[in-house]
Amino acid sequence: MIKPALRVAVVTGSRAEYGLLYWLLHDLRDAPDIELQLLVTGMHLSHEFGLTVNEIERDGFQVTRRVEMLLSSDTPGSIAKSIGLGIIGMSDALEQMRPDIVLLLGDRFEILAAAQACLVHNIAVAHIGGGDTTEGAIDESIRHAISKMSHLHFVTNALAARRVRQLGEDPARIHEVGNPGLDHVRRLPLLAPAALAQSLGADLGKRNLLVTFHPVTLEPAESEQQFNALLAALDQRDDDTVLWITRPNADSGGRALSSMLDAWAATRSDRVHVYTSLGQLRYLSLLAHADAVVGNSSSGLCEAPSFGTPTVNIGNRQLGRLAGPSVYHCAPDQESIQAAIDAALASGRHTTTNPYGDGQTASRIIQVLRQMPPTDTLMKKRFHLVGESCA
Repeated sequence: MIKPALRVAVVTGSRAEYGLLYWLLHDLRDAPDIELQLLVTGMHLSHEFGLTVNEIERDGFQVTRRVEMLLSSDTPGSIAKSIGLGIIGMSDALEQMRPDIVLLLGDRFEILAAAQACLVHNIAVAHIGGGDTTEGAIDESIRHAISKMSHLHFVTNALAARRVRQLGEDPARIHEVGNPGLDHVRRLPLLAPAALAQSLGADLGKRNLLVTFHPVTLEPAESEQQFNALLAALDQRDDDTVLWITRPNADSGGRALSSMLDAWAATRSDRVHVYTSLGQLRYLSLLAHADAVVGNSSSGLCEAPSFGTPTVNIGNRQLGRLAGPSVYHCAPDQESIQAAIDAALASGRHTTTNPYGDGQTASRIIQVLRQMPPTDTLMKKRFHLVGESCA
């Protein structure tokens, strides 16, 4: 008797998350014993954020279901309502798709909605990225909550594995697989400088900084102040430094930062280029050619070291996340940011060990999925006490 294909549903709600998932989606789609179901939601379906669902389809992936949930506002009330809409839409999708397991990555509110829907539908969840810490954002609480609603854990490093065990999760279900975004380093042919410049619509500079700054959701009153400090620090760079800036995400306060960015960039168009979405190929190619990454995005800690690109990590948004020696942490004030950028540029590009893995995450995850216990066994969880017998 032929064993039916394993139905694996993957949820993606943002450009950054899709970039991390790309090679895993690619390999799941091409696996003969797996049926990939792709559920697209959040910023992917918004014109304001680049309607990046089109990019997903151009990459050759068939979207199984679209779940509209993102309201055209980023107040706390609107985010809470978006989560509610997401749960309703995810519930409808899961009833029709009937996956064997749902694969979730990270810690955004769209992913929280998916995890909650899976919980009440009694559908197994595999979670990528549990056990990381980002003490300056509500993502920290969301991530741990998703871990407790999950049944398989794909963590990016050994320290994260320890934290998930401390949450009471079964050590046998925790798998250290690395960061899936690093599969790009090993598998994606990047654009050469001339081709990259043509694709970007502007020439690279003598020096290039790749900048991304997202709202600091646990310090909402300070996000605009911190962003102003960053813009003031960037204004101090020499005229031969070109700034490549990606817009903030849809977290609470993101639209205000985006408006500030537009007003600031409008008078500096000769050396400031702003993009709603660079797409994975252009973003990583620019990351590979940039002299430094500046901001508070996780890509500066997770992917940049694999390209030998130094990172200036500003403020508390990524506080607690594992970081390699190429990451320069600084306070969110103008003088500290300027000093950190100077230090990063002085260090230059150099090979360093990335603490997040070796670029073979997708194959490890698929192997675990193929060997996972039957669903009725997987769904039964016990709280495992650290350092004590659980017999």
